Amino acid sequence: METFQKRLRAGDPKAVARAITVMEAGGSAAANLHRALLPATGAALTVGFTGPPGAGKSTLIDAFVAELRKSGRTVAVAAVDPSSPLSGGAVLGDRIRMGRHTEDPGVFIRSIASRGHLGGLNESIQPIIDVLDVAGRDVIVIETVGAGQSEVEIVEVADVRVVVNAPGLGDDVQAIKAGILEIASILVVNKADLPLAARTVRQLRSMLALRRENDRNVPVIETVANSAKGVADLLEAVLNLAPRAPWERQARRRARVHRLVAEAAATQMRRRIMGRSDEAFFVTLARVEAGELSVEAAAHALAAHDQEPAPESSQQTTVSKQNEPVT
Repeated sequence: METFQKRLRAGDPKAVARAITVMEAGGSAAANLHRALLPATGAALTVGFTGPPGAGKSTLIDAFVAELRKSGRTVAVAAVDPSSPLSGGAVLGDRIRMGRHTEDPGVFIRSIASRGHLGGLNESIQPIIDVLDVAGRDVIVIETVGAGQSEVEIVEVADVRVVVNAPGLGDDVQAIKAGILEIASILVVNKADLPLAARTVRQLRSMLALRRENDRNVPVIETVANSAKGVADLLEAVLNLAPRAPWERQARRRARVHRLVAEAAATQMRRRIMGRSDEAFFVTLARVEAGELSVEAAAHALAAHDQEPAPESSQQTTVSKQNEPVT
């Protein structure tokens, strides 16, 4: 294990790929590896690209990676793809689009299956980001599935969030309403050479004008990914928003660890509760069914004490025999 971690910290692509596979598989091996890697994380800049299908995210990321390489920065791309209905693995569309970077040792690209996870990402995305961070990549680019409004999870894992839009992708009013735009650090109108691009830019700026004053300062950048037009401006905007001060990086790292612990706690508690079959637990369920106890109160008591909760009102309530489950 020590030799493997040394190879990983040295950026060996095979070790990086193996470590990502371990993280995707989960279990004790993933937990132990992640624990060993965490102290060395926090150096990489994480940039998330999200937006509706058809906006040109993959093509824009391809051009963005090329711009990063021109600046001398090393890059890792974690492209979260829809899962194959047959194998459960990732549909490798994004790796195909970024094929020109395959021979560049300064670029590492990995397609990751969403495995049905909501939010546009994968449940193991944070440990995977940490693997790429420890491997010494300067910038980690994350591409979400492209599911639309629900892709707000990216706000919790990316330092800078780029929301990619394109002209003519549906009802403009709905685009302005979409919650996904609320998470943007940068708004991009890709395919800016199309006729409706100027109108899309105006509408996005109108949306920003409706926000609170502190939330209005979001750059709106026009790009044409196929010709790399505007991509240098995008990189400049990303670097301007990158956490620089040590306290900023520490705060961001602490927030990520906070989220990881919370998610692990939720998963463990769910497994414990779903695995219970004792009489006291079924009595608690019966009380919920009878309206004598709220779902929230039952969950709180089970999480805090792992025992039957006390009545919610001052009047003692009991479960009648007909409400008790047959055991």
